[in-house]
Amino acid sequence: MNENCIPNLFRQRLRGQTPLIGCWSSLVNPIAAEILGLAGFDWLLLDAEHAPNDVHSLMLQLMALKGSASAPVVRPPQNDPVIIKRLLDIGFYNFLIPLVENAEQAARAVAATRYPPQGKRGVAVSQRSNGFGTVPDYLKAINDSIAVVVQIESQDGVEHLEDILCVEGVDGIFIGPSDLSASLGYLGQTGHPRVRETIDYIAATARKHHKPLGTIAFEEKDIRTYMDQGFSFIAVGSDQGVLRKETQALCQRYREGAIKPADD
Repeated sequence: MNENCIPNLFRQRLRGQTPLIGCWSSLVNPIAAEILGLAGFDWLLLDAEHAPNDVHSLMLQLMALKGSASAPVVRPPQNDPVIIKRLLDIGFYNFLIPLVENAEQAARAVAATRYPPQGKRGVAVSQRSNGFGTVPDYLKAINDSIAVVVQIESQDGVEHLEDILCVEGVDGIFIGPSDLSASLGYLGQTGHPRVRETIDYIAATARKHHKPLGTIAFEEKDIRTYMDQGFSFIAVGSDQGVLRKETQALCQRYREGAIKPADD
């Protein structure tokens, strides 16, 4: 299994607020995941909320990442204990839970990742996550080896942020700038002053509670700003975005009439 399992080194580094650089993966392809796994990112987000992933496609990507130093993180389509249970069983140890708006929802997400009595995860004695029954003391160790990061991306989430941060088992928070800006009434305006003020408030509150803070950004100036604010885990790009930009640039470079003569 991936070396970021038991103990979960990614969770340890996350909770220690070690700077962690990640990449978003939405291509739903094990070969693309395998290539990303060679790039050197600290973590890779496999998206099942806005990408057409299902449990089977996610499992194939996990297999492709076996042996990679990049920790796989999954974003399920929703905060659902049945979905989370299935993702746990196929081998995910790191979760980004979308649209968490209050402490009850945060506690629900944590409980879905823990066996009783700490949580409500269903028990399967043989599944991919425990090496089909070959991982020693899996049932005893796994509750302390699951990372849960909750996504703050709505006005309600911001209003209940203090309560969310106090939920035991929440390892960090992640700002979704696009949905947050939409919730605040500024759809497509992630740089709007009101949005920026809200992000500043979230960052300050996370620091007060000594919780790691993450986000996604594509412009270097924004990434540097987040780093200066103490964001410790940032997705700095996506496989989909890199493929689109680089293939468009390649085509444009060699399109008839656009080829520039080589320098002497």
